[in-house]
Amino acid sequence: MALELDVSKTIFHDYHVAAGGKMVPFAGYLMPVQYSEGIMQEHLHCRDRAGLFDVSHMGQVIVKGEGAAEALEKLMPVDVQSLAINQQTYATLTNEQGGVLDDLIITRWTEDTFFLVVNAGCKAQDIAHIHKHLPNFEITYLADRGLLALQGLEAKDVMAELVPEANTLVFMNGGHASIDGIDVYITRSGYTGEDGFEISVDPAGALALADILLAFESGNWIGFGARDSLRLEAGLCLYGHDMDQQTSPVEAGIIWRISKSRRAGGANEGGFLGADVILEQIASGASKKRVGFVVDGRAPVREGAEIIDQAGTVVGVITSGGFGPTLQAPIAMGYVPTGLSAVGTQLNALVRGKPRPITAVSYTHLRAHETLMNLVCRLLLEK
Repeated sequence: MALELDVSKTIFHDYHVAAGGKMVPFAGYLMPVQYSEGIMQEHLHCRDRAGLFDVSHMGQVIVKGEGAAEALEKLMPVDVQSLAINQQTYATLTNEQGGVLDDLIITRWTEDTFFLVVNAGCKAQDIAHIHKHLPNFEITYLADRGLLALQGLEAKDVMAELVPEANTLVFMNGGHASIDGIDVYITRSGYTGEDGFEISVDPAGALALADILLAFESGNWIGFGARDSLRLEAGLCLYGHDMDQQTSPVEAGIIWRISKSRRAGGANEGGFLGADVILEQIASGASKKRVGFVVDGRAPVREGAEIIDQAGTVVGVITSGGFGPTLQAPIAMGYVPTGLSAVGTQLNALVRGKPRPITAVSYTHLRAHETLMNLVCRLLLEK
């Protein structure tokens, strides 16, 4: 007798099944890992044209109240107060030890209203964390709201027909809009390394919106397998794999998401959970560092593989690994001592007890090609 899995479904579940999606449990939801064409073709379709991702499993949360910007800065090391209306930023929720509770996107909707998109597997924890530390603010979880990500070179062409004003948005900015009478909130953002848009929509209009987007020749459904390979090629972390509560933003290589104003000597120095640990690591360096790797040969190196130095000593671990379809090469990322993190360092990953040569590279080396949006992302990543 088959066991019933305790999982939820997004509002687009039946669409995925009808499209031939292979549904698997992911972060408490049944999600499509791939469709009939397979992960590689879906990846390449997104890179070359555009793809539609269902990311409705993510947590969409509103934090509202007078002084919300200043209050939220107690939970994340970014300059929330400087965000303009409809501007967003990538951020991390930190704990008292300087570890990462979650990574998220925070958008300023009004002077005192903020829209947060948090990871699916962390949303219950995140909402409880925000409630605990901001007890006097109105916190609303938009449980049934849909979230679609249209990503790829032709995403802007789709938007040009549906809502031309969306193409005037610059990276990490958004706005309220209407698509064929459906009220949506659109941001120019995504997690694939491509130009693209994320569209938040009320459940009443979600299916109709999907129909509109899927009617475009370039707007194929893309599963989570390709979403993973796309973000890996872009050198982007996956929470719970490449960073967690025992990993600081400095160690994870996302120091660029610690605003200069929140660092030592800044106008709004510290004041967030774990600030002492994180600011000390910025000043003195962390003992370990997340590094990108290219892998010799064709077979990928997977998460959990131990990393050894030339003497055979275990020095780290692979946290994400797979085949980069655009690069046509296996790539990975993982943690090693900072002294072994320099570009060009030669190490090995143990695969079934045998060493596989890997070489440390910059994350830009993992990117397959550079669109204008790739360039913007890269400049942000390397600040």
